[in-house]
Amino acid sequence: MTDFEMARIPAGSVRLHDARRKEHRTVELQAFEIGVYAVTQEQFAEVLGVASRHPRRPASDLSWLRAVRFCNAASEWEGLDPAYTFDGEDVTWHVDSDGYRLPTEAEWEYACRAGSTAPHYGPLPEIAWTAADGVRTPQDVGGRMPNLNGLFDTLGNVWEWCWDLLDPARYDEYRVFRGGGYADDAWSVRASVRRGGAPRMHHEDVGMRLARGGFDSEGEAQGWSAAVDAARAASGGELPFGWTPRGR
Repeated sequence: MTDFEMARIPAGSVRLHDARRKEHRTVELQAFEIGVYAVTQEQFAEVLGVASRHPRRPASDLSWLRAVRFCNAASEWEGLDPAYTFDGEDVTWHVDSDGYRLPTEAEWEYACRAGSTAPHYGPLPEIAWTAADGVRTPQDVGGRMPNLNGLFDTLGNVWEWCWDLLDPARYDEYRVFRGGGYADDAWSVRASVRRGGAPRMHHEDVGMRLARGGFDSEGEAQGWSAAVDAARAASGGELPFGWTPRGR
């Protein structure tokens, strides 16, 4: 039977950086749980009834929408209340739910850093699969050293989807993924690097890691706020060249 091994992350704070907006913010976090490993192909296969060619590799090549639907399926598998509801492709996070979900990017970075303020929580050759290793596919989870929270592969191997919007004024509905992948140079495999993609986008080097934790709030939790998303999306006029028109 599938077992999602989770680590308990204590309450604390993390400082986040938005390079485009040249802003820093400190997020106060309540305690939560996060997966010791990225979700594996074996776990994905068992919960969803699909094929698994490499059971211990991270489940990858999956879109953000598929990731949040897997979270709900994993919750139902274990008899938990699903964290998400859907209206077509519009997804609502019920933050009081204790079911499985994607981490917010504040949770993800806080859990990844494990107290470190450096770009990496250890020497990259010891903790992460990157382009320097010359591998051409994701590697089995747990093959490198964990961080001080006991989490494996938060840096390198595959990027990991988060709940948050990347930059709604510029990229509309793009969602954040974090951590760097097996084909990335060291510059991209850092705790602070933010990238993202459309909710239907999928690539071989993008996977997911489960989180859990319900909160006594509505429309905001753990560094994320629906109201702030709406405010950030208000561009206030014609978009600069190269920006993604909203609604496309």
